[in-house]
Parts: sequence; C-alpha cells; structure tokens
Amino acid sequence: MLNYIWAFMILLGVIYAACTGQMSQVTNAALDSAGEAISLCITMAGVVGLWMGLMEIAKKAGIIEKLTRGIGPFLNFMFPKIPKNHIAREYIATNIIANVLGLGWACTPAGLKAMVALAKLEEERGNPTYLEKAAKERAASNEMCTFLILNISSLQLIPVNMIAYRSQYGSANPAVIIAPAILATLLSTFIAVLYCKAKDR
Repeated sequence: MLNYIWAFMILLGVIYAACTGQMSQVTNAALDSAGEAISLCITMAGVVGLWMGLMEIAKKAGIIEKLTRGIGPFLNFMFPKIPKNHIAREYIATNIIANVLGLGWACTPAGLKAMVALAKLEEERGNPTYLEKAAKERAASNEMCTFLILNISSLQLIPVNMIAYRSQYGSANPAVIIAPAILATLLSTFIAVLYCKAKDR
C-alpha cells in the first residue's frame, strides 16, 4: 500500500510541475535530495557503527544480561502468560533494552525473532491457526499485540536517530532534545502499558 501512496504522490507532483512550468525545479530538487540522502546515509552509518559497537561491548561485558534480569519483573507484569524459560522473553527483553538505549537498528532483529517465538508459543498452546502451516488468516495473540504496542511507544533515554538527523542538518545543539524525548516516550510508554493491561482483561 505504501508503494502505491508514494507512487501517487510522486506522479501528482510531476504532473503539477509540468502543468505549472516548474519541471526544472523538480529536477534540481531530485538531484539535491539524492545528494543529501547519500550524505545522511554516511552520517547514520557512523552513528550505527558507534552504537552497535557499544551494544556489543555491553553484551560481552555482561551488562545486557544484567539489564535483562533487571527488567524481569516488568516482563512478568506485561507478559504473565509467557513461560519464564521461553526464548521469546529473551528476545523481548533485548528489544526493549535496545529501544530504551535508542538503538532502533539493533532492536529490529530481536523484535522479529520475538514475534517468531511468540508464534511458536501459539503452536505449543494448540492454537489451530498456528498449527496449520497453510493457514491464511491468523489472529495476533495478546502477547504479540502487547509487544508491538510497547515496541512502538518505547521509552528512549537517548534518541540516537533524531540526534543524528539534527547533527546532519546543522543543529547548534543536536542533543538538546534528550530531555523532551525522555518525557514524551515515558508518557507514551505509560499510556501503552495502561492500554495493554486494560485490553488484556
């Protein structure tokens, strides 16, 4: 669907530019944007390399494992029906920790693995739509919905993405958004927790 939306917007813009005699501006904007995209990718690659490296150091130093144990009570509260020794808990914990640290790139693989593990949990529970490999219609479990909502609303202590974007576009103080970001994501996470627990009932 997004492909159709973007294609429609591009086509509409080109048609409008052609009708108003502004095709040269469209061409220049496309070339300038392509250059900015490459520059932004280089900047983001550096940020990704830095934070992924720090994440790996934290993992080998045992910090991630300690953080995972630290959020155990929160996982028990949010996912009471997931067995404590199930692999899904480990993936969910890794995803939450990466999100809190602002490592959106690092949390994606863990998030995907968590969803796969939660699907396998539905098989273990005997959910017929997950036992049938060719099933076309599957309903997300409560755990899947809760995890998705938490992932979207996640608390972030360091908004790495936004800091990198602001730095790329010449902000005098890229990190000034840290406090507002913490406040906003803390509020969104609090509301997400209330919503999930209300719906879970």
